[in-house]
Amino acid sequence: MANSLVRESEEMNRIKAAVRAAGIFVVLGYSERDGTSLYIAQSFISVDGDIVLHRRKIKPTHVERAVWGEGQADSLQSVVNSPFGRIGGLNCWEHLQPLLRFYEYTQGVQIHIAGWPPMFPMPDEKTVKWPFHETDKGNLLTCQFLAIEGQTFVLVATQVLTEPNLKKLNLLGSKICQTPGGGFSMIFGPDGKPLVEAFPAGEEGILQADIDLRDIDYAKAMIDTVGHYSRPDLLSLQVNSKAAKLVASMNE
Repeated sequence: MANSLVRESEEMNRIKAAVRAAGIFVVLGYSERDGTSLYIAQSFISVDGDIVLHRRKIKPTHVERAVWGEGQADSLQSVVNSPFGRIGGLNCWEHLQPLLRFYEYTQGVQIHIAGWPPMFPMPDEKTVKWPFHETDKGNLLTCQFLAIEGQTFVLVATQVLTEPNLKKLNLLGSKICQTPGGGFSMIFGPDGKPLVEAFPAGEEGILQADIDLRDIDYAKAMIDTVGHYSRPDLLSLQVNSKAAKLVASMNE
């Protein structure tokens, strides 16, 4: 808890100042501290250094629920305007929630930021039973599918786990983690095509690709899942967009 970032803090102000100085748009994923509760969060920071959208993972995955709380209805908004296009983002296995993905598509996402922790190749099945959907390849496929299904550019942002951090994270002796490793960053086009060559799993760096938002039109001409390729008369999504309150006045 002590290492989790408070959204309104001096540490966040330093990050926002760095974003403003660089003139870039950042979707920052982090463990957020709010009072004495923690949330898996994303802050969308504009080129002016302002947080223009803040959202929390709406359903922490598996053992994450022992540490982090759930995002409320205001976290369903996942797309904002920017000078570079309409930027959206989801956290980790939110990419496996079909209705959440669909709702992001209805918000007109053009550049999706997929935030992920380190993920690793399938371990030796003789030593540990491990599901494929918990591997780097499995989760990279979810991001590629989002690009195809949503006709959006997808930037996959991952982390690298190093040997010194194994002890800090209580992962010594893990049969899953490989160091240095865990990275699987990639950039996909709106038809799912990889646009860059991936780094080795243990190498840190910045992937770069030139994109043309008009390429989205080519993909959507064939598969617009929230337009001509939908049947809202048969299938539609019901959304509660009002965040719940801990305290509500009976006079309201």
